[in-house]
Amino acid sequence: MARRDASDLASRLGRQAEAVCRHYLGAGRRQGNYWQVGDVRNTPGRSMFVRLKDTVKGPAGKWTDAATGEHGDLLDVIRESLGLVDFPDVAEEARQFLSLPPADPEPQPKQHDRTCPSGSAEAARRLVAMCRPIGGTLVEAYLRGRGITALQGTGNLRFHARCYYRPDEHSPTETWPAMIGIVTDLSDRITGAHRTWLTPDGSGKAPIDIQRKAMGDLLGHAVRFGLSGEVMAAGEGIESVLSARQVMPGMSAAAALSAAHLAAFQFHDTLRRLYVVRDNDHAGDGARNTLIERAKAVGIDTIALSPMLEDFNEDLRAFGRGALMAHIRAQLAPQDVGRFMLLAA
Repeated sequence: MARRDASDLASRLGRQAEAVCRHYLGAGRRQGNYWQVGDVRNTPGRSMFVRLKDTVKGPAGKWTDAATGEHGDLLDVIRESLGLVDFPDVAEEARQFLSLPPADPEPQPKQHDRTCPSGSAEAARRLVAMCRPIGGTLVEAYLRGRGITALQGTGNLRFHARCYYRPDEHSPTETWPAMIGIVTDLSDRITGAHRTWLTPDGSGKAPIDIQRKAMGDLLGHAVRFGLSGEVMAAGEGIESVLSARQVMPGMSAAAALSAAHLAAFQFHDTLRRLYVVRDNDHAGDGARNTLIERAKAVGIDTIALSPMLEDFNEDLRAFGRGALMAHIRAQLAPQDVGRFMLLAA
């Protein structure tokens, strides 16, 4: 139902493409049969083009960012320009713009068996359903405490106020606030979740033996940030990947959550260049080498990004954003400096 609803709303928005652009991408302007703006988040500029009329190249409302390779429809414009996370919120905003009545609630199927195996992909999806966006929560406080303040494109991070924690089957169950990373496959289907338990004030990780734990189907999948394009970065930890993205926020990125899973990371068909955000250890070296070999085998250009210390979050906290920018800038392909780093200047 959600997929059909999305298709119908995108089609209706396309028939009013110019009005949508004037409302949500007001920093741009019309150029012939296209609306031209800096990016889908309404940054001034000229690299993103939104088709305003149906043509042989495609329907009205489809857009492409020539600088990043991102592409999508007008529902993506609404989501990114307003910083929305959940599809129901995007759909409701679209309906309000189109002066449509609210959608009828979908009937819920009968649940004959509400249990599911612990640690399964279904259990991960149920956990995600109990979470909320990170804005104004302990997750935002935790990330800012680690120097991570550029949080656009982090819709796959959620907050759970009382997430169960049990170190082993013989211990009592505890509850702690947690940062939940949503693990998805290439079609954006939720396959798993990653929990980072936090202190009650969000000042750091919880004082427990196992501070992070994943669940579900993880191999080849990742916690993804930003819209997929021709260029992206992939690394192990959420904090390390987000730290690198602090200085190149226009680049999509993915956290595979471990060295083994990074080595098996799956590629979008549109990917042309992959930056490997490596951790400075033996496991990180092995993951980097395996991933680079796999990417090159399918014609993807690969470049390793190496931290000064153990990982990029340590770099960010120890040396600051300016030093991290200079360090990463020296490792980027020259054509990507202007495409992705100037946004962070």
